[in-house]
Amino acid sequence: MKTNNKLKIFNDPIYGFITIPNSDIFDLIEHRYFQRLRRISQMGLSYLVYPGAHHTRFHHAIGCMHLMQKAVNVLRFKEVSISEAEEKALYIAILLHDIGHGPFSHAMEHSIVNGISHEEISMRFMEKLNQEFNGSLTLAIQIFKGNYHRPFLCELISSQFDMDRADYLKRDSFYTGVAEGNINSERLITMLNVVDDKLVVEEKGIYSVEKFLVARRFMYWQVYLHKTGLVAEQLLTRVLKRAKELTNAGVHLRASDALDFFLKNEITAKNFDDNTLEIFSRLDDTDIMAAMKDWQYHDDFILKNLCEMIINRELLKIKLKNKPIKASTLNKHISSLTERYNISNEDAKYFVFTDEISNQAYQSKKQNIKILQKTGKVVDITKASDQFSIKALSKPVTKYYICYPK
Repeated sequence: MKTNNKLKIFNDPIYGFITIPNSDIFDLIEHRYFQRLRRISQMGLSYLVYPGAHHTRFHHAIGCMHLMQKAVNVLRFKEVSISEAEEKALYIAILLHDIGHGPFSHAMEHSIVNGISHEEISMRFMEKLNQEFNGSLTLAIQIFKGNYHRPFLCELISSQFDMDRADYLKRDSFYTGVAEGNINSERLITMLNVVDDKLVVEEKGIYSVEKFLVARRFMYWQVYLHKTGLVAEQLLTRVLKRAKELTNAGVHLRASDALDFFLKNEITAKNFDDNTLEIFSRLDDTDIMAAMKDWQYHDDFILKNLCEMIINRELLKIKLKNKPIKASTLNKHISSLTERYNISNEDAKYFVFTDEISNQAYQSKKQNIKILQKTGKVVDITKASDQFSIKALSKPVTKYYICYPK
């Protein structure tokens, strides 16, 4: 029987040395469910745009836990009462908040698993781990669900300014090389406080919050919603959709046992049971990439071409517009493709399609960021800030796009 040193440290390129707070957290990190996150890309196929973006969900989860340790220390220094049980629950909840992500992070949710989000799958994993760890995750689950009677603990996990965003903006900025997304997360955390069990930012931290919101807007348009990354993710979704169609039609496709299960079965929230969860836990980026490397030589015109596009980075052309794409424009490209390759309109729609994207850096009506003024009054950031841009960031911006072969 092996015995491990449970006081290990991680050397992180963003924060330096990260310590594991206790042996229970160590055991969760060691668990195969969590180790799977080493094989799940944090930013999906964004490395096709930013070659350095090969970091994983594992990196991100460890970073979030580190920032949560800092937040707990700051709040306790300011005499905010946080019990040892609450502290431990915060570390568990933030560590496991992304454990339900599938291969390439988001593509699975829109193709071979339907009607169940990665947050719900994370919840299933946490409940399963709670059974294995003799109920020690119960409080963490309560906080993760937002059901705990002290709202600020839930806000540290999920809100307009939480430890999740504080890490991924800084981390994704670092690995993509997009310096404009870099935020001073430690400065922001130092400015945190609690009033009436709600998370607030002290007034002297207002400029850091403004920088955080501007950085978030920039990262969404420049990185997360980058048009090349959009095309790649749309193609991956279509690869999995086509593979599922062919499998249902009786066509044999070479795939790992885990991927094969999801191709052959219609998985929804209703039938996502413990057995499904176990098979899901064996699925990662490698399964999808290995399958696509094989499928690019398949006889099916659609599957073959979609896989070739991703593998060789020969993606579709994409045009972004401020107004919805006209039906006539879409039909023109569909007709052109059907004539060139003698395929049906339905088949052509795998390669010619429209959609929309929207970005709202700050949602003032949803868990707003509260500023604690020197007078003791708590106000929304949009009222406290003298920056007109913050009010502008509260408005959703929608763009429309069309994709078609070059």
